[in-house]
Amino acid sequence: GRACLSYSEPRARDGRSEEKEEEEEEEGCYRLYPGHIPTSPLQKALLAAGSALMALYDPYRHDMVAVLGETTGCLALPNLRDKMKHHPEGYRILQERPRIRLSTLDTARLRGLPDGTLGREYVRFLEDNKVSPDTRMPPKFVDDEELAYVIQRYREVHDLMHTLLGMPTNMLGEVVVKWFEAVQTGLPMCVLGAAFGPVRLSARKLQVLATELVPWAIRSGRNASCILNVYYEQRWEQPVESLREEIGIFPPP
Repeated sequence: GRACLSYSEPRARDGRSEEKEEEEEEEGCYRLYPGHIPTSPLQKALLAAGSALMALYDPYRHDMVAVLGETTGCLALPNLRDKMKHHPEGYRILQERPRIRLSTLDTARLRGLPDGTLGREYVRFLEDNKVSPDTRMPPKFVDDEELAYVIQRYREVHDLMHTLLGMPTNMLGEVVVKWFEAVQTGLPMCVLGAAFGPVRLSARKLQVLATELVPWAIRSGRNASCILNVYYEQRWEQPVESLREEIGIFPPP
């Protein structure tokens, strides 16, 4: 297979756009969704190896972490999709395809909600940590349109996991969230981050991580229902503690 950069091109009157599409289909090179880059198994393996090395060198290279998640999630993503399909709320999410972006969030309304509600605490998390849901990269290397949405949804609820778990965006908080997500999703990218993220932590933080935070994250991940089966956009007014209890997340230590 040959990887092709995708772009939007208006159809020419002389039919050249149609001819180009036919040539791409004959070569096995066609996009399944905007931004899709078709790749062969060998290309995916090379992308996975390169992105893994870069992500280990610099864990804050979110672009490399994203590529690693897409090129190694061939088994985990279908499993997550099936969990969503067999759950009423998850199935509705798959059908309606909601997006969590600044353009879809009424931040003024969420900021006005009572303290302790999901919406208020989520906006507080974004503001305190100076992060934005718009920084989540769109998928490129997932060769299935529905699975591409599944990994997009996972990325966009990542900050909500920080909110529910009460974890900041520093390295310690990210490692704890990755342990929870690794148990929940089975994504190799999460497993890699959980296993190798602690190498950058101090001895004191490693002790807290090993004795308190990781055991709690693993127990919560095993006990909780699938995090992708929650329509968070319709739960903004629900108290965080109530949603934790509903999902099955134990109170943070």
